[in-house]
Amino acid sequence: MAESMGLPVPAEACIITASLYTLKTHHLEIQWVAVAAIAGAVIGDNFGYLIGRKVGLPLLEKHGAKIGLTPNRLILGQYLFHHHGSAIVFFGRFVSVMRVFVALLAGACRMHWPRFMLFNALGGSCWAGGYAFGVYMLGRKISQVSGPAGIAIGIAAAACMVGTGLFLKKNEKQLTEKALAEAKSGQLSAS
Repeated sequence: MAESMGLPVPAEACIITASLYTLKTHHLEIQWVAVAAIAGAVIGDNFGYLIGRKVGLPLLEKHGAKIGLTPNRLILGQYLFHHHGSAIVFFGRFVSVMRVFVALLAGACRMHWPRFMLFNALGGSCWAGGYAFGVYMLGRKISQVSGPAGIAIGIAAAACMVGTGLFLKKNEKQLTEKALAEAKSGQLSAS
């Protein structure tokens, strides 16, 4: 829950540890570990969203330029969350760095809460439930699988982040123009 609120806490390690503890000791039941992980992820993201919604945008408007978030880039962020927020929220759950900030940014960028909640719940369920049950089912084989799979996932995530960054860099002006046009027409106004 703390990680989903914007604190850099190693959530995967917590879920993996609890799942392996469950497997080895049988003091816990895996379905309750999964339920706790899913609830923490979803509830934490909702708190992160609310924090972003209440203080995120004013804070970014005041100090964002210091870290490269100009007013036009903030509008671009609102545009991206308005048009692609569902995918950002769902898939952001599976990328460690994004997982920490996606809820805060969704709130700051004024993503509609019902849509955020739906894709947050779907992403949190797949991610947390997948980790809990996956680790439990793989059991002793986890160290053999996690090395190559972790490397492959890391490479894929890095490639996606680089690709997204290059796309945004190449198309920032065009996307910003679209975002500013939607902002002027009122389509990006606070929901």
